[in-house]
Amino acid sequence: VGTFFRGKMSMKEVEEQMMQAQNKFSANFVEWIPNNLKTAVCDIPPRDVKMSATFVGNSTAIQELFYRICDSFALMFRRKAFLHWYTSEGMDEMEFSEADSNMKDLISEYQQYQTVGLDNDFDEVEEEEEEEEVM
Repeated sequence: VGTFFRGKMSMKEVEEQMMQAQNKFSANFVEWIPNNLKTAVCDIPPRDVKMSATFVGNSTAIQELFYRICDSFALMFRRKAFLHWYTSEGMDEMEFSEADSNMKDLISEYQQYQTVGLDNDFDEVEEEEEEEEVM
């Protein structure tokens, strides 16, 4: 996660707020990526605004968008829609098949990480239940 702040603000307050957010949403952060929260502050505000913030995050939820794109691509590629525009400029039909395969591999990789995250969440719930049974 990356957050970028612009404008006059206290670096201490930014760090405190980011730490509070990380603690509040700690279940959404994976343990195998240490120091997974980065912040940057620039004292110069954007034009016509006192301050601004930008958040950049990575999530396995992006796979849903990739999946929809692959579906749309498959429908068009099957009909060879717009293909002539690309082949007339020197692209080969095989490049499209390769790109489709790469997208499917990327989706599979995101699914693996999502599954690992779900498995870890499930393990934590089981541990909590076992602790409650012991008490």
